[in-house]
Amino acid sequence: MEKKIPTNTITRDIKNLAAPTGNIYETVVILSKRANQIALAEKKELAKKLEEFRGDRDTMDEVFENKEQIEISKYYERQPKPDLVAISEFENGELYYRFAKEDGVAGGNQE
Repeated sequence: MEKKIPTNTITRDIKNLAAPTGNIYETVVILSKRANQIALAEKKELAKKLEEFRGDRDTMDEVFENKEQIEISKYYERQPKPDLVAISEFENGELYYRFAKEDGVAGGNQE
């Protein structure tokens, strides 16, 4: 089942977006990290699909348009942007996140 994610940005109430974490800045960090994960996964997936079209024909003499390659690229262009996917996942409670413990100091002893 495919999720309905808007392809355009929409106005959101910051108070509602910050409610799960209690802090808009923490929410923004969570969303940006998730959006980066999504973008990286999409980039790897696209590169893997386009890798099939590479070969010994990468010379300047043999530049041609491959319809299948174009369709794959257009498919990814039509997908919702990673930040919109991350926001949708966050709003629907589909993201798992945790905060680092504040009582531990890296490399030091607390007495």
